[in-house]
Amino acid sequence: MANTTIGDGCSFGQNCTVEKNVVIGNNVKVQNNVSIYTGLRIEDDVFLGPSCVLTNVTNPRSQVVRRGLYETTILKRGCSVGANATVVCGIMIGRYAFIGAGAVVAKDVPDYALMMGVPARRVGWVSRHGLPLKDPDGDGVYICPESKLRYQETETGVLRCLDVGEDDPLPDDMKVGRVYYDDLIHGDHLRPDD
Repeated sequence: MANTTIGDGCSFGQNCTVEKNVVIGNNVKVQNNVSIYTGLRIEDDVFLGPSCVLTNVTNPRSQVVRRGLYETTILKRGCSVGANATVVCGIMIGRYAFIGAGAVVAKDVPDYALMMGVPARRVGWVSRHGLPLKDPDGDGVYICPESKLRYQETETGVLRCLDVGEDDPLPDDMKVGRVYYDDLIHGDHLRPDD
């Protein structure tokens, strides 16, 4: 479409639509049945789950034409939007935030926030690897169970990674997952091929 930019290394599943005046960064993964409408700005390394919904007008009416009034929605670097989640337009989803499947997001989301429910609420923090961060140490430092990267809340309640810059790519040795989610979170679980 006209004036649309799609970065390098992106992948799109079946039945996806990308409208005009959209910006999509590098390494964005768009799963099946996702429409990316005018007004969306998607930064690098974003994941859009199957059938998630992205909107661009807060008050749509069939009889009122608002084609010149599309609202801007920004999906910051590394965030994930789960399957069947809905993102109401005019908001920003922070870096590395994780929107749970089926959630309805109607307000800005902070970096690294784990958002769930209808309406979506922050229920915790997640690491850049998408894993819940729990049980901070005495200094308030959380450690990702997979990567061992460290995170800490600032005085203003914003979570930051202590080991890798927020806009820096992951080191090469951290770019491939090697352990199942359940094994990292719950311990020893047998896998079908064990």
